[in-house]
Amino acid sequence: MAGNSDPLTPRAKIAVTAGKAVAAASRAAGRGSGSVIGGRVALKLDPDLLARLAQNLDVVLVSATNGKTTTTRLIAEALRAAGPVVSNALGANMPAGITSALAGGSEARYGVIEVDEKYLAGVARDTDPKCIALLNLSRDQLDRAAETRMLAENWREGLTGSKAVIVANADDPLVVWAASSSPNVIWVAAGQMWKDDAWSCPSCGGVMQRPGDDWFCGECGFRRPTPSWALSGDHVLDPHGSAWPIHLQLPGRANKANATSSAAVAAVFGVPPQVALERMYQVQAVAGRYDVVQFEGRDLRLLLAKNPAGWLETFSLIDPPPTPVILSVNARGADGTDTSWLWDVDYTRLTGHPICVIGDRRLDLAVRLEVANQQFQVCENLDQAVAKCPPGRIEVIANYTAFQDLRRRVGN
Repeated sequence: MAGNSDPLTPRAKIAVTAGKAVAAASRAAGRGSGSVIGGRVALKLDPDLLARLAQNLDVVLVSATNGKTTTTRLIAEALRAAGPVVSNALGANMPAGITSALAGGSEARYGVIEVDEKYLAGVARDTDPKCIALLNLSRDQLDRAAETRMLAENWREGLTGSKAVIVANADDPLVVWAASSSPNVIWVAAGQMWKDDAWSCPSCGGVMQRPGDDWFCGECGFRRPTPSWALSGDHVLDPHGSAWPIHLQLPGRANKANATSSAAVAAVFGVPPQVALERMYQVQAVAGRYDVVQFEGRDLRLLLAKNPAGWLETFSLIDPPPTPVILSVNARGADGTDTSWLWDVDYTRLTGHPICVIGDRRLDLAVRLEVANQQFQVCENLDQAVAKCPPGRIEVIANYTAFQDLRRRVGN
């Protein structure tokens, strides 16, 4: 880490001040947190501002299709055992949002930064990270994000020769191929429930063989590396073979996998697994995800699922039938306007649940559920859906902007 001298030039200080003022004005106008517009203004005034802000920090970057916001939060909590942390905790994960977050952390020692998959290479160049966590790659927002193989190629090229320690999921062939260009990789067996984007070899295009948890290409020999960290049931196995219990308030196997990768990252910075995992227990919800809220006299658990892999993981953690489920799907700019991904989700996993459907694209979702032979009701809004749900806690699953709409409606 660099010394404690102030890395900011007079121009950079003006940029930071202007960015904060614009962000405050945006918040006052009710237009959200203001972090993105504030960051854009700051970067316009000083294009090198992100690099300057990161100069005095030990930086961790976290990138993935799913789980990056939660993992960023878990790592940040673990590293607070070793010193103050600045992080883009609300998920503004492109350069403007990252710049805004770091501008507020002048006393921090660590920067824990979630990065959109498309921007990873550029942000890594600017921030000179000590560690980069790569969790998974799967199809997402097909009208704005590149095809997964192209994203993996961008990662691979951008990380070639990187000085950072790469903490990478050994169970995702796309992640392994991307990380393999780096000289210093720590492999984590974090699992991969969604496999439909990893049946062809990213190295040669051959057919991937996937016996059990293993995988390899029969044509070029590309294969799963031996992990040094692993998730085993409710424990993290460290490189010495010691098993550390995972106690999380966040539900589901996916979050245990996120905790395993987070423990591996924390160890890079000298935080032992026991300390890291104990601190992760403090995390109850992440930007509203997993929160249980009261609405119209009912308990609603808010769950975010943005793509097929995310929906599959979410279905695995909801309460069993006959728990009522509300599904909400939009297709605005931040979601991706193409809803063809609905056909990649196995909605037969909801059989036995009373289902209500809301959101801008509720009719698209209704057609998909009809084909999946599910029983459901189409509703105009959350209020109507809650009124039609039978007794019991309601699981509410929504994609990105639909989730934000729900949070506003329930006052969360």
